[in-house]
Amino acid sequence: MSENATIVAPTDAPASAVPAPLARIYGEPLAELPADLYVPPDAMAVMLEAFEGPLDLLLYLIRKANVNVLDIPMALLTEQYLVYVEAMRAQNLELAADYLLMAAILIEIKSRMLLPRPRAVAGDEAEDPRAELVRRLIEYEQMKRAAHELNELPQAERDFDWVEVWVEKALLRRLPEVNPSDLQAAWRAILRQAKLHTRHQVQREELSVRQHMASILRQLRVAGGFVEFCQLFDPSQGAPVVVVHFLALLELAREKLLEMTQAEAFAPLYLRLCDERSDDA
Repeated sequence: MSENATIVAPTDAPASAVPAPLARIYGEPLAELPADLYVPPDAMAVMLEAFEGPLDLLLYLIRKANVNVLDIPMALLTEQYLVYVEAMRAQNLELAADYLLMAAILIEIKSRMLLPRPRAVAGDEAEDPRAELVRRLIEYEQMKRAAHELNELPQAERDFDWVEVWVEKALLRRLPEVNPSDLQAAWRAILRQAKLHTRHQVQREELSVRQHMASILRQLRVAGGFVEFCQLFDPSQGAPVVVVHFLALLELAREKLLEMTQAEAFAPLYLRLCDERSDDA
């Protein structure tokens, strides 16, 4: 064999001899891990559930254990609460002061339940150390349920989007439909407007003093020229007629066409034509 000879590998090598890629990035096979790849020690850590406060955590533990909130097992609840707090500290999470304060309250309630309780006064029940905590948990659960119901209501830009619609009125003119009730309402509105513009016209009654003077003279002649004062007036005709009649009577007296006589004080008044008296004389 000469020194310039070339060795050619067989083309029918088995496929199993090609190593499988460790991973594929954007479709490209990755045969080995990069030398400068850094994986943090807590990259695969399991994140705990997030709670809105110590009461939310206590309510979660109670519901998870399926116990009655009015009869809380303080020993078990305190133990689970402290385990969660320690887990939070192990994850390098900043604990709020409320969590630590609630841990102290749970430990205090647990210790008070282990100690013998003082005797209650006759007729009174012994105070339960859990009463205040139970009250706060019930109030918090009610508020949380109300907040959840409010959150379920449709919200703009979360459950639906606002849509603006432009309507071109020039394209189609739609006449409104008129029903009998609309027509009736329109007619009533016109009647109300008409009543507001109603006018009351007062017509002046034309009364003539001269006509009443002639009427008085006729009455005196028919009655023989001698009539009592009250018989000349008719009150049923109204005050204007009576006033004009009285003015006509005074005018006749001023013109000396009649005279008024009275027999004595407070006696009835009588009217008599002056020409009649002159004839009798």
